[in-house]
Amino acid sequence: MGISEYLGINLDYAVIGIIALMVLVLILIIIMIVHTVQMKKLKKNYRIFMEGKDAKTLEDTLIKRLDQVDTLIEANEKNADNIDKIFHDMKFTFQKVGLVKYDAFNEMGGKLSFSLALLNETNDGFIINAMHSREGCYTYIKEIMDGNSIIVLAEEEKEALDMAMKSNNEE
Repeated sequence: MGISEYLGINLDYAVIGIIALMVLVLILIIIMIVHTVQMKKLKKNYRIFMEGKDAKTLEDTLIKRLDQVDTLIEANEKNADNIDKIFHDMKFTFQKVGLVKYDAFNEMGGKLSFSLALLNETNDGFIINAMHSREGCYTYIKEIMDGNSIIVLAEEEKEALDMAMKSNNEE
């Protein structure tokens, strides 16, 4: 009496089972070899990546880039502060201009006389009026506060003031 008869196993089925298990083991060995080759390639690529070019390490490169980012952040903050200061200072600069050329006296030609209005953001500034005649050139200045003058303005001066006050509205 053999083992197969003692266990009640048909020998044909046992051989088929053993062959199936051998095929399964062979497939698993092939899969293991494929994974081992892939792992070696991955390790090689990782090593190359970590070494970098010209013996630089990835860590050195990252530290350098992070330092550059910090520098850029500081520069950006300084630029923002400078821009704020410039906008604050711009309120007090002359931004609006009006110029009217005219003939002060009928005998003169070429419109050599002029009225020039210079105003800041809040319409404060002055008007220069230069009247040219045969005897000479006479220059007057009148202060402008909030778009108005306490001294009476000539027609050309009013025109230059209006032109200056409208100059920023057109933008």
